[in-house]
Amino acid sequence: MNTPVVRSAKTRSARHKVGLQRTREENAQETAQDYVEMIAELIAVTGEARVTDLARRLGVTHVTVNRTIQRLQRNGLVTALPYRSIFLTDAGRKLSEESHRRHEIVGAFLRSLGVPDAIAHADAEGMEHHVSKETLAAFVKHLGSRHRPR
Repeated sequence: MNTPVVRSAKTRSARHKVGLQRTREENAQETAQDYVEMIAELIAVTGEARVTDLARRLGVTHVTVNRTIQRLQRNGLVTALPYRSIFLTDAGRKLSEESHRRHEIVGAFLRSLGVPDAIAHADAEGMEHHVSKETLAAFVKHLGSRHRPR
């Protein structure tokens, strides 16, 4: 006779708590990737990255940018002084390059399926943060030499 497994409320609550913590960590990592990628882009285009530029480009408040920059500083991804430009550390540049490459691969993969450029770019923006290394490798294999990321 098969008896159903009954999980206690305490066990479900513990798993829920672990799941929420993982989600928070993934969201923080996604935010870090978006910020370092945008900082690198601003530096490449304008020569500097400022809080006001980040706030405008990311559609958030100055307060949000300042808090995020403080967290990125604690994590060793950026350097910044009040009312000055923001710079990427070596670790920040590496994260930015990895994030940009992931975005390009996902976008190229979507375009190889016939997704229009603008939609592939927009969709890749969300997907790049969540696709596993294994899936990314499969995308690259699928693309082969005929569909390289731009």
